[in-house]
Amino acid sequence: MSEHNHSHGENANARQLGIALALTGSFLIVEVIYGFLSGSLALLSDAGHMLTDVMALALSLFAIRIGQRAADRRRTFGYRRAEILAAAVNAGALFAIGLYILFEAYQRLREPVDVQTTPMLSVAVLGLLVNVISARVLVGGSGSSLNMKSAYLEVMGDLLGSVAVIAGALIIRFTGLTWVDPVLGALIGLWVLPRTWTLLKASVNVLMEGVPEGVDLDALRAELAALPGVTEVHDLHVWSVTSGEHTLTAHLVAAAPGGALLAQVHQVAERYGLEHSTVQLEPPGTHAGQEGHLHP
Repeated sequence: MSEHNHSHGENANARQLGIALALTGSFLIVEVIYGFLSGSLALLSDAGHMLTDVMALALSLFAIRIGQRAADRRRTFGYRRAEILAAAVNAGALFAIGLYILFEAYQRLREPVDVQTTPMLSVAVLGLLVNVISARVLVGGSGSSLNMKSAYLEVMGDLLGSVAVIAGALIIRFTGLTWVDPVLGALIGLWVLPRTWTLLKASVNVLMEGVPEGVDLDALRAELAALPGVTEVHDLHVWSVTSGEHTLTAHLVAAAPGGALLAQVHQVAERYGLEHSTVQLEPPGTHAGQEGHLHP
């Protein structure tokens, strides 16, 4: 990905986040008020997700702006990893909210409370509209950035929550079964938790400089070792600076190190989606007596 395209994509993501933030921030106030007035756990749990949405979207937008700052002498890779930090924080917060909702649902099942369905239903319908618009705005950038994916998952969790609240309000109104409300709240939490956990693991993998998903390190090492004249591959590192920006460094011992071999190495790296590669070519005997290291 070129620098120009990367910057253009970040600006588009920032605009999408700004629109979604304005929508969710405006609706949050309404939902919290009516959640308490109606006594609905499903509505309050949806408001909890909406609160994390507002924080997540604000944090994601801030991370993009920080990430656009140029590299300097203190941070030679720039500030793009701020997006990964935002994704990890958002995922952690949403995971905690999901656990709290499950606990509160258990409490409500033990001690049922009266639920006023009219405000519950009206607010949920408005929330569904807001979440549908926000989801459509964010879906474009969700496939290219963990930061955008975290924001999109937050909104999708709320969209599902709005649907559940609407269903709960209708069921309670026509049947009087108040236990439906905490059950729906728990289902929202159960939908959110595994997806959030997956996102959290992906974010931590980047922060720990793990091998990017989809890169077979053994196959990569084998291809590099099979290049003409290469007798050894050592100190192989593959990691991500941020979403979609993967890096490789390696030392290759070769009988005739030169520009042709270096070009072949870069071609192999590009086939694995590693656009930034730094390779040191060494003549035989340079690495003798030293133990090779593998740093995924």
